[in-house]
Order: sequence, then C-alpha cells, then structure tokens
Amino acid sequence: MNTHSAAPTGAAPTSPLPSPELLAKGLAALRIFFGVILFTNGLAKLIGVRDIAIGPYKSNLINLESTRNILVNESKVNELPLIKPLVNDLLLPNFGLFGALATVLELGVGLALIVGIATRGAALVDLGQQLFLAALYASSNRWAFEQPHEYVPLVILALVPAGRMWGLDARLLRRRPELRRWPF
Repeated sequence: MNTHSAAPTGAAPTSPLPSPELLAKGLAALRIFFGVILFTNGLAKLIGVRDIAIGPYKSNLINLESTRNILVNESKVNELPLIKPLVNDLLLPNFGLFGALATVLELGVGLALIVGIATRGAALVDLGQQLFLAALYASSNRWAFEQPHEYVPLVILALVPAGRMWGLDARLLRRRPELRRWPF
C-alpha cells in the first residue's frame, strides 16, 4: 500500500523546504543584523559611548575602555598557550594601535555587511576577531554558547553569498558577472 500522496495532475509539486528567495532573505536579514552589531560597537569605540538607556531599557556597547578591560581581565584567567603573551606582551602595550584597528575593522566590516558588499570576505575578516575572542574566553567559565553564537553565523555568512539579496553584491554582479565567486 502506498502511504505517500501524490500531487494532483497538473499541480505544482510541494516541497517541505522554503523557496530559495525566502532563504536568501533570511540570510540577508542575518547579515544585516550582524552588520548593525559590529558597526554600532565600532561606533562606540570611535565616539566613546558605552551605555544606552531608552526608558526602562538599559544596555551597553563595547567601547575602547571596555575592550581594554576585557583583554586585561580575561588574560589573567586564560590558560591557553600563547594567549597571555599575545595579550600582555603585544596587544596591551600597543593598545592605541590595536584599539584603532579593532575600531576600523568593526566599522568597515559592519558597513560591508549592512550594505552587502563582499559579504563573504567581510564575514571571514570578523570571524578572525570572533575566534580570537573565543580563545580569549576559552578558560574563563563563560556560558558554553557565548562565543559560538557569534562565530557560527559568521562561518555561514563566509560560505553563503548573502549579499546577493538586498545587497550591493547583486548590483555589482549584474554589471560584472565574472565576479560571481568568493567573496561576492
């Protein structure tokens, strides 16, 4: 006995999967959301803002002072080889330079993700920053998923051309189809 029902003759087959366009829109929304997070943290570093209060809503962004404090505090408890020397001997003594680089990285990558230009490359650049943070937090008894929820979506965005929906990558590829490869 056949337990599968067939689509009526002439009817379009049904699929349990959403349309490719709907999936592209979902990935574009994820891309833009990550871009906003990065851009606002870069902006916080640039202008020095940390605390946000809108009515009863209170939150904070990671400005330069917060970034430096994270490096200092996490390097004290980190047990991974190379992390303490990297932070204490290179990053903290040269924090002016590395703070500026982090600011430019977050602003640039955030903007690239928001507008959808070279999105896979932009996601890969920020993936490096997020994996460094994961290593920094690795032995500090954090919530198990604190870092993966930041770098797993970036792995997806580095692999999938999410800038082709609601992004400048699509416009660029219409004009120059030979660029239809990574990072576009």
